[in-house]
Amino acid sequence: METYLVYVDAANNSNKFWSAKVEDNKVTVQWGRVGYNAQTKVHSLTSQQQANYKYHNLISEKKAKGYQESQPQMDSTCSVADIRRALQLLNSLRSFVANHNFNSSYIQTLNDYLKIVPIPLGMQIDPYRVYQTVGDVDHQVQLLNSLLPSHAVVVGQNSEIQAVEVQTVSLKSISKNFWRNI
Repeated sequence: METYLVYVDAANNSNKFWSAKVEDNKVTVQWGRVGYNAQTKVHSLTSQQQANYKYHNLISEKKAKGYQESQPQMDSTCSVADIRRALQLLNSLRSFVANHNFNSSYIQTLNDYLKIVPIPLGMQIDPYRVYQTVGDVDHQVQLLNSLLPSHAVVVGQNSEIQAVEVQTVSLKSISKNFWRNI
Protein backbone atom coordinates (compact mmCIF):
# COMPACT_ATOMS: atom_id res chain seq x y z
CA MET A 1 0.00 0.00 0.00
CA GLU A 2 1.22 3.46 -0.84
CA THR A 3 -0.31 6.94 -0.61
CA TYR A 4 0.92 10.35 -1.80
CA LEU A 5 -0.69 13.49 -0.37
CA VAL A 6 -0.11 17.19 -0.99
CA TYR A 7 -0.93 20.36 0.89
CA VAL A 8 -0.95 23.51 -1.22
CA ASP A 9 -1.62 27.09 -0.13
CA ALA A 10 0.38 29.28 -2.49
CA ALA A 11 -0.64 32.50 -0.75
CA ASN A 12 0.86 31.22 2.52
CA ASN A 13 4.00 29.66 0.99
CA SER A 14 2.87 26.02 1.41
CA ASN A 15 3.65 23.45 -1.27
CA LYS A 16 4.24 20.26 0.72
CA PHE A 17 3.98 16.55 0.11
CA TRP A 18 3.62 13.59 2.44
CA SER A 19 3.78 9.94 1.45
CA ALA A 20 3.52 6.63 3.24
CA LYS A 21 3.88 3.01 2.26
CA VAL A 22 3.56 -0.30 4.03
CA GLU A 23 6.09 -3.07 3.52
CA ASP A 24 5.61 -6.11 5.76
CA ASN A 25 5.54 -4.76 9.32
CA LYS A 26 7.06 -1.35 8.47
CA VAL A 27 5.49 1.96 7.54
CA THR A 28 7.84 4.31 5.70
CA VAL A 29 6.82 7.97 5.76
CA GLN A 30 8.40 10.72 3.66
CA TRP A 31 7.59 14.43 3.71
CA GLY A 32 8.90 17.81 2.61
CA ARG A 33 8.48 20.56 0.01
CA VAL A 34 7.51 19.44 -3.47
CA GLY A 35 10.64 18.99 -5.56
CA TYR A 36 13.08 18.92 -2.64
CA ASN A 37 14.78 16.09 -0.77
CA ALA A 38 12.38 14.32 1.54
CA GLN A 39 12.76 13.57 5.20
CA THR A 40 12.11 9.92 6.00
CA LYS A 41 10.91 8.06 9.05
CA VAL A 42 10.38 4.30 9.32
CA HIS A 43 7.91 2.94 11.86
CA SER A 44 8.78 -0.69 12.70
CA LEU A 45 5.81 -2.51 14.19
CA THR A 46 5.29 -6.06 15.42
CA SER A 47 2.90 -7.21 12.67
CA GLN A 48 1.57 -6.39 9.21
CA GLN A 49 -1.84 -5.71 10.80
CA GLN A 50 -0.36 -3.09 13.14
CA ALA A 51 1.51 -1.55 10.20
CA ASN A 52 -1.74 -1.28 8.21
CA TYR A 53 -3.49 0.30 11.20
CA LYS A 54 -0.66 2.83 11.68
CA TYR A 55 -0.66 3.61 7.95
CA HIS A 56 -4.40 4.37 7.88
CA ASN A 57 -4.18 6.43 11.08
CA LEU A 58 -1.35 8.56 9.69
CA ILE A 59 -3.29 9.18 6.46
CA SER A 60 -6.39 10.18 8.43
CA GLU A 61 -4.34 12.64 10.50
CA LYS A 62 -2.88 14.29 7.38
CA LYS A 63 -6.23 14.50 5.60
CA ALA A 64 -7.72 16.12 8.70
CA LYS A 65 -5.03 18.81 8.35
CA GLY A 66 -6.06 19.52 4.73
CA TYR A 67 -3.77 17.22 2.75
CA GLN A 68 -5.30 15.73 -0.40
CA GLU A 69 -4.46 12.69 -2.49
CA SER A 70 -2.32 13.34 -5.54
CA GLN A 71 0.53 11.68 -7.41
CA PRO A 72 4.26 12.33 -7.10
CA GLN A 73 4.55 13.29 -10.76
CA MET A 74 2.36 13.94 -13.76
CA ASP A 75 3.18 11.47 -16.52
CA SER A 76 1.44 9.10 -18.94
CA THR A 77 0.49 6.76 -16.06
CA CYS A 78 -1.85 9.40 -14.58
CA SER A 79 -5.56 9.14 -15.21
CA VAL A 80 -6.98 10.90 -18.24
CA ALA A 81 -9.52 12.50 -15.90
CA ASP A 82 -6.72 14.10 -13.83
CA ILE A 83 -4.97 15.37 -16.95
CA ARG A 84 -8.21 16.80 -18.35
CA ARG A 85 -9.03 18.46 -15.00
CA ALA A 86 -5.53 19.97 -14.92
CA LEU A 87 -6.05 21.29 -18.46
CA GLN A 88 -9.37 22.88 -17.44
CA LEU A 89 -7.67 24.60 -14.52
CA LEU A 90 -4.86 25.81 -16.78
CA ASN A 91 -7.41 27.32 -19.15
CA SER A 92 -8.88 29.22 -16.21
CA LEU A 93 -5.39 30.30 -15.12
CA ARG A 94 -4.70 31.44 -18.68
CA SER A 95 -7.52 33.98 -18.58
CA PHE A 96 -6.38 35.28 -15.18
CA VAL A 97 -2.83 35.70 -16.52
CA ALA A 98 -4.02 37.28 -19.79
CA ASN A 99 -6.01 39.86 -17.85
CA HIS A 100 -3.40 40.30 -15.11
CA ASN A 101 -6.19 39.47 -12.68
CA PHE A 102 -4.41 37.80 -9.75
CA ASN A 103 -7.30 37.87 -7.28
CA SER A 104 -8.38 35.25 -4.74
CA SER A 105 -10.06 33.19 -7.49
CA TYR A 106 -6.70 33.00 -9.28
CA ILE A 107 -5.02 31.83 -6.07
CA GLN A 108 -7.69 29.15 -5.50
CA THR A 109 -7.42 27.94 -9.10
CA LEU A 110 -3.62 27.83 -8.81
CA ASN A 111 -3.90 25.84 -5.56
CA ASP A 112 -6.33 23.39 -7.19
CA TYR A 113 -3.96 22.96 -10.14
CA LEU A 114 -0.93 22.37 -7.91
CA LYS A 115 -2.86 19.69 -6.01
CA ILE A 116 -3.17 17.72 -9.26
CA VAL A 117 0.22 18.61 -10.77
CA PRO A 118 2.83 18.89 -7.99
CA ILE A 119 5.39 21.45 -9.16
CA PRO A 120 8.56 22.52 -7.36
CA LEU A 121 8.15 26.26 -6.83
CA GLY A 122 11.11 26.93 -4.57
CA MET A 123 11.32 27.86 -0.92
CA GLN A 124 9.54 31.21 -1.28
CA ILE A 125 6.41 30.97 -3.44
CA ASP A 126 5.24 34.09 -5.17
CA PRO A 127 1.87 32.97 -6.57
CA TYR A 128 1.70 36.04 -8.77
CA ARG A 129 4.86 35.01 -10.61
CA VAL A 130 4.23 31.28 -11.13
CA TYR A 131 2.75 32.07 -14.56
CA GLN A 132 3.96 35.44 -15.78
CA THR A 133 2.77 35.22 -19.37
CA VAL A 134 0.10 33.46 -21.38
CA GLY A 135 3.00 31.73 -23.16
CA ASP A 136 4.03 30.11 -19.86
CA VAL A 137 0.53 28.69 -19.45
CA ASP A 138 0.32 27.63 -23.10
CA HIS A 139 3.60 25.73 -22.78
CA GLN A 140 2.22 23.89 -19.74
CA VAL A 141 -0.96 23.08 -21.70
CA GLN A 142 1.15 21.66 -24.52
CA LEU A 143 3.05 19.44 -22.09
CA LEU A 144 -0.14 18.13 -20.50
CA ASN A 145 -1.74 17.53 -23.91
CA SER A 146 1.25 15.35 -24.79
CA LEU A 147 0.28 13.06 -21.91
CA LEU A 148 -3.20 12.36 -23.26
CA PRO A 149 -3.51 9.08 -25.12
CA SER A 150 -3.70 9.38 -28.86
CA HIS A 151 -5.38 6.81 -31.01
CA ALA A 152 -3.41 7.35 -34.19
CA VAL A 153 -3.88 4.73 -36.89
CA VAL A 154 -1.76 4.34 -40.00
CA VAL A 155 -3.05 2.45 -43.03
CA GLY A 156 -0.24 0.66 -44.90
CA GLN A 157 0.00 0.06 -48.63
CA ASN A 158 -1.52 -3.39 -48.29
CA SER A 159 -4.56 -1.86 -46.52
CA GLU A 160 -3.64 -3.35 -43.16
CA ILE A 161 -4.37 -1.17 -40.16
CA GLN A 162 -1.38 -0.62 -37.92
CA ALA A 163 -1.52 1.07 -34.54
CA VAL A 164 1.14 3.67 -33.89
CA GLU A 165 2.38 4.17 -30.36
CA VAL A 166 2.63 7.84 -29.50
CA GLN A 167 5.51 8.99 -27.30
CA THR A 168 4.66 11.06 -24.25
CA VAL A 169 6.73 13.42 -22.18
CA SER A 170 7.04 13.21 -18.40
CA LEU A 171 6.77 16.56 -16.66
CA LYS A 172 9.30 15.21 -14.15
CA SER A 173 12.01 15.44 -16.82
CA ILE A 174 11.63 19.22 -16.98
CA SER A 175 14.07 21.31 -14.99
CA LYS A 176 12.87 22.81 -11.71
CA ASN A 177 13.87 26.19 -13.08
CA PHE A 178 11.16 26.01 -15.77
CA TRP A 179 8.49 26.22 -13.07
CA ARG A 180 10.01 29.09 -11.14
CA ASN A 181 9.96 31.80 -13.83
CA ILE A 182 11.45 34.13 -11.24
